[in-house]
Amino acid sequence: MPSLGADMQFGTIVDWRVKPGDTVKRGDVVALVETEKGVIEVEIFESGVVESLVVQPGQKVPVGAPLAILSGDGKKIEPQPVAKPVPAPPPAAAPVKEEIVPAQVAPAAASVEESLRLRVSPLARKRAQELGVDLSTIAGTGVDGSITIADVERSAESGKGPAPAVAPAAKGLDLAAMRRVIAAAMARSKREIPHYYLCSTIDMRRSLGWLAEENAKRPVTKRLLYSALLIRAVALALRTTPELNGFWIGDAFKPADGTHIGMAISLRQGGLINPAIHDVDKKNLDELMENMLDLVNRARTGHLRSSELSDGTITVTNLGEQGVETVFGVIYPPQVALVGFGKITERPFAANGMVGVRPMIDATLAADHRVSDGHRGGRFLLAVDRLLQEPEKL
Repeated sequence: MPSLGADMQFGTIVDWRVKPGDTVKRGDVVALVETEKGVIEVEIFESGVVESLVVQPGQKVPVGAPLAILSGDGKKIEPQPVAKPVPAPPPAAAPVKEEIVPAQVAPAAASVEESLRLRVSPLARKRAQELGVDLSTIAGTGVDGSITIADVERSAESGKGPAPAVAPAAKGLDLAAMRRVIAAAMARSKREIPHYYLCSTIDMRRSLGWLAEENAKRPVTKRLLYSALLIRAVALALRTTPELNGFWIGDAFKPADGTHIGMAISLRQGGLINPAIHDVDKKNLDELMENMLDLVNRARTGHLRSSELSDGTITVTNLGEQGVETVFGVIYPPQVALVGFGKITERPFAANGMVGVRPMIDATLAADHRVSDGHRGGRFLLAVDRLLQEPEKL
């Protein structure tokens, strides 16, 4: 079970996308896992042939628990338990003891006897309920004959099973559970990480002027947002201060292999999620803009991949659209820095003995004092400022 963030301790297998005998390669989506922040597509980190599935749909297991056994080149690959991150203690007012037991799914359209007889993933059962499909009429194609989402949707398209007069509403995210895990992660961050904070006010006149000229040449669907300039500037500025890009693991800093910037995205139902855009420093603005829009859309519709939740090396939060002028964030462990941007406001600005009005933005840095100090953090913010003064080079 992969760790999909510092606030994750357990995950529930919802559905397998592979079965014993299937050949898989690194990066393939092999399972759906439900966490407090939704259902995530889990990618595999090894290539080989699926020997057996250790965990069945409905089972809740801790981070690091083996999920499957692979074989490669004729040799069986036994999964090794991954070191589980130190769990954050539950809220003091309501401590709860977790037990690893198969999840019990209440049958909706089926009887208790039918529920015991049929092997149905929780997600497939919910989809069948939404589409009004009778599960007893479906021949499952999943592991050990289990019924998958694809089986349910195929049955609905073929006309099997009457459609309900009113489709039942989806359960959606458990917002209370999400708030609990966010609270635990942030409490751990403030308790364990010696934060220091810096703020710099950046003149955005050149960036916004260049952006207006550039967008005037583009069709509406290809226009850029200023947030793409901000994220790109952060990625390039990290080259001057690589100690802000990485993780604190154990008692030492581990530099990141790439620049994978996590975007703090608020969900429409409430709550927060922090998926990452990979290799931002290697993308041009068009690629970055496309990735940003895609990531936000998939985050809000529940179609994120495990690598997007586990690979972030630094986080950027932009609350300007919410009217916030200055953001002082909390570092998302095991990362060691977070960059915040507020809204662009017109402010008095003095240059060359003249006073005028310029569009300004507050850029803040929350960083881990075990890894860096104010001098290095100030150098990073200065680099961000310089890059935004030459937007055509971004």
